[in-house]
Amino acid sequence: MTVWYEGPLAAFDTETTGVDTERDRIVSAALVVQDAPDAPVRAEHWLVDPGVPVPEPASAVHGLTGEHLREHGRPPAQVLGEVVRALAEQGEAGRPLVVMNAPFDLTLLDRELRRHLGAPLAGACGPAPLRVLDPRVLDKHLDRYRRGRRTLTDLCAHYGVELAGAHDAAADATAALGVVREVGRRFARRLSSLSPAELHTLQEVWHAAQARGLQAWFARNGSQEEVDPAWPLRPPVAAAAV
Repeated sequence: MTVWYEGPLAAFDTETTGVDTERDRIVSAALVVQDAPDAPVRAEHWLVDPGVPVPEPASAVHGLTGEHLREHGRPPAQVLGEVVRALAEQGEAGRPLVVMNAPFDLTLLDRELRRHLGAPLAGACGPAPLRVLDPRVLDKHLDRYRRGRRTLTDLCAHYGVELAGAHDAAADATAALGVVREVGRRFARRLSSLSPAELHTLQEVWHAAQARGLQAWFARNGSQEEVDPAWPLRPPVAAAAV
């Protein structure tokens, strides 16, 4: 029987106008699918004209300017409809969905869906649940005492995964998928007996514990910053932009 990290996986990533999940917008998204570790990766890529200015700091990261998106992007509602249909297909196929730092990308996607289509992510994706695998949560739990940052770039370097074209949604999604496969192999004794559904539930617990630890660290250092323990999706904020 093939273990989940050697079988079919999908991965999702976005590029955005900023880091505020309640107010910022998606400017590009990608879904990649790989049937086996050595199989070719199939990618769908979307460009969005967000209808709002793209700040220069964001453009400097992902290279997508407002002018480029006005010319080549499509309306958000049109793109978002295609994105959720593609994600729903992954759930229906029982294919785990890799999302690096899922509370960012999935929360922002949820807010965009509410904004443009009037439906939350859970409702838009249909009845089949998304089984999310977050390389950041997995790595922090399984190798919790390792020093250093745990960005996608750092995880790729640590696990020996190529990251070709960082901050391109398809490249980032492909790299995150590769990291999850390597995490699975490295910690096979702890992960091979778990199903993606069981791992999804465990990551909710692990992320909450990680958030409490980070919150305590902030408090010890005099910071008022709050860390949301929700995973893979943060609950709506009443004052979110419309």
